[in-house]
Amino acid sequence: MNQTTRRKYLIDYLLNESREYKGMAVPSDETSQRQFLRGLMNVRMPGEIGADFLEVQNEYLKEELAEKGIVTLEEIQFSDESIGIWKGDITRLAVDAIVNAANSGMTGCYVPNHTCIDNCIHTFAGVQLRCECGRIMRIQGYEEPTGKAKLTPGYNLPAKHVLHTVGPIVQGRVTRHDEELLASCYTSCLDLAAENGLESVAFCCISTGVFHFPNQRAAEIAVQTVREYLKKDSSVKKVIFNVFKDMDEQIYRELLEQH
Repeated sequence: MNQTTRRKYLIDYLLNESREYKGMAVPSDETSQRQFLRGLMNVRMPGEIGADFLEVQNEYLKEELAEKGIVTLEEIQFSDESIGIWKGDITRLAVDAIVNAANSGMTGCYVPNHTCIDNCIHTFAGVQLRCECGRIMRIQGYEEPTGKAKLTPGYNLPAKHVLHTVGPIVQGRVTRHDEELLASCYTSCLDLAAENGLESVAFCCISTGVFHFPNQRAAEIAVQTVREYLKKDSSVKKVIFNVFKDMDEQIYRELLEQH
């Protein structure tokens, strides 16, 4: 199969799997088909899926990743504190774990083609990630508390694992409790990484954006928490702050220049 054939197969499979979407018209052009497939993956609930689908999906996502390009640790400049900054798509990073800013349901973003990091990570990891998160949450039996973390495989991502954490949602003024919960997100992820012998972790900007934590204060907490953690004797040797906006990149660079 080539990518066009794979994409058509995956779309047909997901449409036929659902009574709601079965028979829906499929776009004819490549760009629209890509978005259509992503949307179908985004709305699919966790649950069993055929081995044939997974085989085709994995090959499809492998080719998509090759087109985007993988970013290795060697391409990132680290400070003498073993902290790096990288601006771009976190799903391209070949590290031991990337961090997902999850919601309390922990099974991803269900909004078709949404640009949030939760949606992107679940899309390019493949449907296995949502299935695994769903399994973990069924066993847990309650929503994920803010400030805690869970570890899953990375599946089709270049990252070996995904650390999922729920950041605080700021309502109005940032409180001391909000700050403590955000710091706990970073500590919980690093603790879990260390428990599993992971050496490199890439953090997104947890709780900024739709969770309304001010970017400057969020970055200050992130840098302070990571700096203190890296002083410990643990398996975690390198931490990357992954940013997407110019503003966040500038904030982190200024903070890391301060010793």
